[in-house]
Amino acid sequence: MPRQRRLMNQINVVPFIDVMLVLLIVFMVAAPLINPGQIELPQVGQQLKAPVAPLEVILHADKKLFLRDRERSSAETEVDRASLVEAIKAKQAKNPEQAVVIAADKAVRYEEVLKVMDILSQNQVKKVGLLAKPNAN
Repeated sequence: MPRQRRLMNQINVVPFIDVMLVLLIVFMVAAPLINPGQIELPQVGQQLKAPVAPLEVILHADKKLFLRDRERSSAETEVDRASLVEAIKAKQAKNPEQAVVIAADKAVRYEEVLKVMDILSQNQVKKVGLLAKPNAN
């Protein structure tokens, strides 16, 4: 009578673990020996222009508007809402990539900031952002 083989329902993982440990050691030893390749960057025909400094619309706690153009000077010039739009449109006519940031005092109501943003968006002023001071942790 032939003997029947017993069905084996377990997998022996010891050889698998041995192979994995050997591969791990090989890669740990070989990794520092590999010299990282240098990247060859493509060259362009002309230099890229540096981004322009954004125009700053400053809204003080007393709701007065000021405009600062860092390319000209760091001084703030007081403007009303109509001349603010004219100055920004004139600057964006020269440079369409000109960004505008709104720097409002933290005591200013959110509604006042939205009014300024609304005036700028109604006059097709593009690239408007908000300026904030980062936390000093």
